[in-house]
Amino acid sequence: MPMNRAHRKLCSSEEWAQTTKNRILPWALEGVELGDDILEIGPGYGANLRVLVDTVPHLTAAEIDGDTARLLAERWGERAHILHADGAELPLPDTSYDSVVCFTMLHHVPTSAHQDRIFAEAFRVLRPGGTFAGSDSQPSLRFWLLHLRDTMNTVDPGGLPARLTGAGFTDVSVDLHPESGGLRFRGKRP
Repeated sequence: MPMNRAHRKLCSSEEWAQTTKNRILPWALEGVELGDDILEIGPGYGANLRVLVDTVPHLTAAEIDGDTARLLAERWGERAHILHADGAELPLPDTSYDSVVCFTMLHHVPTSAHQDRIFAEAFRVLRPGGTFAGSDSQPSLRFWLLHLRDTMNTVDPGGLPARLTGAGFTDVSVDLHPESGGLRFRGKRP
């Protein structure tokens, strides 16, 4: 994973897991109908995954880092299907998920073009009427310090609607959190 030691420690901590459970996911998924078959792209150490497995009937998670994917499979493999895969090249059939989600991971994708391929793949694997939803962080001094020697390619909230529309999504919305400044997004596959 393109993360420094301090960042890995934070993202694998119980404190981070509670932050995602109590703050990030409720805000990011507010009003979103996930359906029965959900794909999470980029679960990292599983802070979001451990909440989602108790929320949805069928969860698949695609993690790009092989070691992390193995750890997730060991811990959650009986309750979720864990794939070692790049979200930009998913080994999954077209129109197979009710929703696709990703949380606080897009800034770890090295280029905007690679992010756009993730958006296109999310669209491809969604069923008609399905929702792509998620969140990501926005730059701040603390965020920048945490990402020293990490991949850090934050998403511009002003340009994100056009990028999601370009991938085929409709009913696109992007909001900034009034306190944290993080962003959330949603889009539908027609």
